[in-house]
Amino acid sequence: MKLIIVESPTKAKTIGKFLGKDYQVESSFGHVRDLPKSKLGIDVENNFEPHYIIPVKAKKNVTKLKKDAKKSDGVILATDEDREGEAIAWHLAQALEIDGAKAERIVFHEITKTAIAEALKNPRHINQDLVDAQQARRVLDRLVGYQLSPFLWKKVARGLSAGRVQSVAMRLIVERENEIRAFKPEEYWTIMASFLNSVEADLAKIDNETLDKFAIKTQAEADKLVADLKNQNFAVTKVNKKTTYKNPLPPFITSTLQQESVKRLGYSSKKTMFLAQRLYEQGLITYMRTDSVNLSQEALGAAKGWLAKNYGEDYAASAPRVFTSKSRLAQEAHEAIRPTDINNSPDSIKDEAIKKVYRLIWQRFTASQMPPAKVAVTSIEIHAGQYTLKTSGQQIVFDGYLKVWPQKFAERTLPELSEGQVLELEGIIPQQHFTEPPARYSEAGLIKTLEEYGIGRPSTYAPIISVIQLRNYASKEKGRFHPTEIGEIVNKVLTEHFPEVVDINFTATMEERLDNVADGKEKWQKTIKEFHDPFAKHLAAKYEEVSKDDVMPEEQTDEKCEKCSKPMIIKYGRFGKFMACSGFPDCKTTKQLPKAAPKSTGIKCSKCNEGELVERRVSKGRARGKIFWGCSKYPACDNASWEDPTKPKEEKEKTPNKSEPDEKSEINKPLS
Repeated sequence: MKLIIVESPTKAKTIGKFLGKDYQVESSFGHVRDLPKSKLGIDVENNFEPHYIIPVKAKKNVTKLKKDAKKSDGVILATDEDREGEAIAWHLAQALEIDGAKAERIVFHEITKTAIAEALKNPRHINQDLVDAQQARRVLDRLVGYQLSPFLWKKVARGLSAGRVQSVAMRLIVERENEIRAFKPEEYWTIMASFLNSVEADLAKIDNETLDKFAIKTQAEADKLVADLKNQNFAVTKVNKKTTYKNPLPPFITSTLQQESVKRLGYSSKKTMFLAQRLYEQGLITYMRTDSVNLSQEALGAAKGWLAKNYGEDYAASAPRVFTSKSRLAQEAHEAIRPTDINNSPDSIKDEAIKKVYRLIWQRFTASQMPPAKVAVTSIEIHAGQYTLKTSGQQIVFDGYLKVWPQKFAERTLPELSEGQVLELEGIIPQQHFTEPPARYSEAGLIKTLEEYGIGRPSTYAPIISVIQLRNYASKEKGRFHPTEIGEIVNKVLTEHFPEVVDINFTATMEERLDNVADGKEKWQKTIKEFHDPFAKHLAAKYEEVSKDDVMPEEQTDEKCEKCSKPMIIKYGRFGKFMACSGFPDCKTTKQLPKAAPKSTGIKCSKCNEGELVERRVSKGRARGKIFWGCSKYPACDNASWEDPTKPKEEKEKTPNKSEPDEKSEINKPLS
């Protein structure tokens, strides 16, 4: 009997269903070796040799797997097909004392009977280049985190941390916030004319010169144009009718799945990947960590057949639709995220949260193999003396892929008009506008930006976003990221003193070098050395050069310490400002800053009918900093909700519940 080892028990159970008595399928329960938490764990002087340990929680299972391996006729390592999966396979071989050259390694993009059987026919050895690329990433991140974080402790506040990729994500959030602060709205006007036959048109040209956005800057200019237009005769001078086609989007890759899940379901990237992992391990979708939009010939053929059978030939693309990845770092050997079998209906899944993610994946894949939507577009020009007005309408003639993948599409029907037709003016409406500041990043927007810059890999987006919130560097309010005060301070220190760490181009270039390691074009130690040697020298210099007083000047207060009567000062900690005795370390008295009064909504509490709902923030746990609305009579009344009571009812119904399962319990914890 051969022993097959995978990462998770669910995956082991699914694979076990496809195999007979000749195989024993066991789980490693994830990583079996890692760098120690209590120290750097890397021998910088010895070619960056990592010192791995078996974590306490993994020791019992490793002992069991060792016994199973010795009793078996052979060991097959069937961990995921990405670099992390390859590294887990290598660590398993090391921990179980299996000769890496003899260990069989199989990979598959989906957990189906056919895919497993094909993989077992084509075993290979562990790919050391992929292992080294993953090792390089782990070592690089450890060197940055474990060497730069103590600098932040010494110069800013204890408990802070820096990360190679998370710090770049924070820089993006802070820079967007600075753009918003510096923004100055600019006024501009538009002019619309309405006619008695239900036509509305916008002023587009004067003397055949197209008006740009800021052509009409003041009300005085707008009023003058309105007065002149009222004296003109209006006639249709051009009617143009054409058919345009709206093409479907590619099937999901990791980043687009996360983005769309945030937009359509209100799920965080972390929750999305957790649910997608379960779908993959149950054999319902292909591997969910991918940056390739490729699709197998079998999947393309199955989609065409299903569409023709269920929707008719008109809804099956005439030829398989092939997509090309935009990312220069995409690994084209992989496949996009798709259902393993298009016949598995989303309605067959009982768990509602998992069903919603599967439905997204199923719809996106199916739509990608459908014909485009056909849209009839009518464009009309209206002349009035020196003025040209324009309007347009559009109607869906054939819905095509929109039948499966609904998208916002505003249809607008225009009455039948002919060239030369005179129009009777009903009114002219000038409209004042102001430019808007750039929007703060949503989770979807941040992931899209990270992907565009080539920062991180598909597997890192969710952890990046999770970490910056857990470390209180950014909070999410109404779906948008706001940097915290301490987050801005850490970003300022890093950008001023360690620009190479938070440089977007440097981080993207490092991803390319890690790809070179994975392709066997570069040795991982060389990559690490070329970064670390100048970084370590620079860090040592900054310890001497940078003073904590320069970075974090103490703020004086009029308050005296209740224990030693020395002045209290304001300091910074991981979770922001607090008051501390200036006599530290002899006196270690600390206290919280006085809290601002909760923001009232003016809405009476529906539970006790005495208090009113006020805006608060969670003070502890994973949801720390998240806004919720609770009764002002707390703790006498524990009424609390994530939903903004000031929103109109219909708007609330359209807004997906964005709370994580583990956040709900945080609302009713004691406020502190």
